[in-house]
Amino acid sequence: MVSFSSLLTIRKILGSHGINQHVFQAITIKSSSVYLSSAAKNLLNVSIKRHLATVAVPGAKKVFQRDKPHCNIGTIGHVDHGKTTLTAAITKEMAKLKKYEDIDNAPEERARGITINVAHIEYSTDKRHYGHTDCPGHADYIKNMITGTSQMDGAILVVAATDGAMPQTREHLILAKQIGIDHIVVFINKIDSADQEMIELVEMELRDLLTEIGYKGEEIPFVYGSALYALEGKDPEKGANTIMKLLETVDSHIPTPVRDLDKPFLLPIEHVHSIPGRGTVVTGRLERGVIKKGTPCEIVGYKKPMKAVITGIEMFKQTLEEAQAGDQLGALLRGIKKDELRRGMMLCQPGTVQAHDFVDAQVYMMTKEEGGRKVPLIKHNRAVVFSKTWDCVAEIDIPGKEMVMPGEDSILTMRFIKPMVIEGGQRFTLRDGLTTFGTGVFTKINPDLNDLEREKLLKGRKKEKKAAAEAELKKLSGS
Repeated sequence: MVSFSSLLTIRKILGSHGINQHVFQAITIKSSSVYLSSAAKNLLNVSIKRHLATVAVPGAKKVFQRDKPHCNIGTIGHVDHGKTTLTAAITKEMAKLKKYEDIDNAPEERARGITINVAHIEYSTDKRHYGHTDCPGHADYIKNMITGTSQMDGAILVVAATDGAMPQTREHLILAKQIGIDHIVVFINKIDSADQEMIELVEMELRDLLTEIGYKGEEIPFVYGSALYALEGKDPEKGANTIMKLLETVDSHIPTPVRDLDKPFLLPIEHVHSIPGRGTVVTGRLERGVIKKGTPCEIVGYKKPMKAVITGIEMFKQTLEEAQAGDQLGALLRGIKKDELRRGMMLCQPGTVQAHDFVDAQVYMMTKEEGGRKVPLIKHNRAVVFSKTWDCVAEIDIPGKEMVMPGEDSILTMRFIKPMVIEGGQRFTLRDGLTTFGTGVFTKINPDLNDLEREKLLKGRKKEKKAAAEAELKKLSGS
């Protein structure tokens, strides 16, 4: 048997892997030597990692096994058409059951019965491992839906057979197309409450809508079922069997994405958390590159860049030694506090990206029929620009023009009230209130605004906010 000092060495190695006393007491190591050589320590380290991958350790998290291609998909569609019910039904069939009420996480979501923030779950088919995003359908929360769809490789459009296409059906499809989601599978839900003629009419309507927005409407696959029946275990032909058919269709129709692993890593931050006793955690989808535990990083956007070190990585409550582009993950950071971070910042390889506040862009102004607005965009107007996980107010100028009409393309210049991470070719969406009215790409990075220009821009923003507040007060007073 090994000596007492060797057992202490083993205990230290076990501790470095987060293995507690229960496992230490359960492991017996026989050896003819009274000490552990470097080779023995390395062998023990490797053995422990393999052991952790297969054994449930009290107090330790499971290690994520990358044995299948990873793909990010999600549900989009109008409020109350069954997106969250379908997500729960999929998890019932494919993974550990997650109840409907647990997918709508926030108390307000449960109280109102609608999804506000995006919710993430995981499951596996024979072909792939999936990260699934349940996007909000309510118009008030379209901002969070933009974040959700920007992380997807493909989408499941959920439409109730009892209603057909509704306002958010169109808006979600438009946003999906703008953001670059080219692959859609349609799930006609609630077939238990509609007759066959109604179902056929809904399909015809949807194929026309898909074609109008720019998809190949006649080629997109449709699956018909009842997510509620699947969740409640009723009538397998309308319930559970349709869920399996849907996932088979997703496997075959949505191609396995090609990941950009060779470029410097970039993770748009979606949420920021503080874990007592551990530190600050940021979550988001790794857009490109690879990250490992111990990797130095930089956080860019909104203000001066900040430094930190990635000390831990998790995906769906499982630990990773290495995360790859496409992974929806949480990164534990050392050297930075929660209140220094916010959604929309970028976690990146130091020195690889910069924040800018003055850019050129190519934009398409959507028509009223496409979900846009009737009125033109006037020069020097302000709009909220959405890109990746950030949104920021920008003053818009139109070189050589006074306005851009709906249905027109144009070059714009944008001056942002805060410096944002922007790269050439990066896509964006323009919104005004509850209306998405433009989509485009950033084409040129200009020299940043000087102090005088920035002060003028901010003064204009304060004046605009004051006028809006006065108008709202006047409206409420009825005068």
